[in-house]
Amino acid sequence: MLTSRNRWQLTIVALVAVIGSLAPVAQETTRLTLPNQKDSVHFAVIGDSGTGGSGQSRVARRLTAMRSSFPFDIVLMLGDNLYGGSSKRDYVRKFEEPYKDLLSANVKFYAALGNHDDGSQVLYKPFNMDGKKYYTFKPPSGSVRFFALDSNYVDKAQLDWLEKELAASGSDWKIMFFHHPLYSSGGRHGSNDSLREQLEPIFVKHGVDVVFAGHDHFYERIKPQQGIYHFVSGGAAKLRTGDIRKTGLTDKGFDRGYHFMLVEVTPKVMYFQVISDTGATVDSGELPRREPAGK
Repeated sequence: MLTSRNRWQLTIVALVAVIGSLAPVAQETTRLTLPNQKDSVHFAVIGDSGTGGSGQSRVARRLTAMRSSFPFDIVLMLGDNLYGGSSKRDYVRKFEEPYKDLLSANVKFYAALGNHDDGSQVLYKPFNMDGKKYYTFKPPSGSVRFFALDSNYVDKAQLDWLEKELAASGSDWKIMFFHHPLYSSGGRHGSNDSLREQLEPIFVKHGVDVVFAGHDHFYERIKPQQGIYHFVSGGAAKLRTGDIRKTGLTDKGFDRGYHFMLVEVTPKVMYFQVISDTGATVDSGELPRREPAGK
């Protein structure tokens, strides 16, 4: 039979257990591995980010914290920017609130459309799409040009636009970003072969250097394909644990936690660091820019 004293003891034990379960997960102090040169182009990459959930919040806080040591002014969004609707409240809860400190610091987000995104997102000013489903932009400094594509529907008009823009680019680095990966080891989705047939010949012809895509909810660095570096980065708010299969494509993979990417581009080298929501560096390295044919 329980006495009043026993009951109080059990209550205290229960409270201690609850408090322990609410304690924050241990966080790592992240050491920046990038050279952080003054005149290089700094940017971040997030994919499949728009859930409004705890995973997105943790990644957003870590991403914001890293800006104090790596002052990026650009964030590439690889699609699925808003899951489950595009109401005013969705934009607030799934974008403006998680990234409010970055937005207040005038960091520019550039979005590509994913399969869960409403086409009206092109009109949302903070996504910097200027009403277009595919577009290009160049940072004020550095010889880098970014190209955002709509991989949901690639028609002749988009391909003709891409050919024209790549031919006229003149930039040392040509970086593509869109939602569906040309190469991926994902068990749920994997490589998009039909999209690759449409885009890869154009990328090769015009010397595209790097491709960032999302859709599969993990991180994967693909072995260079046709001289092009491919990254899958679809784990900024959603995670498909254990989804990376053995395909022979993977140089490095991470499907055990959320993540984002930090990238630095110099005239000859692109440096990258992939950081989990706990602060662990799960991949990093440097990739040389390939010399144009004839040089």
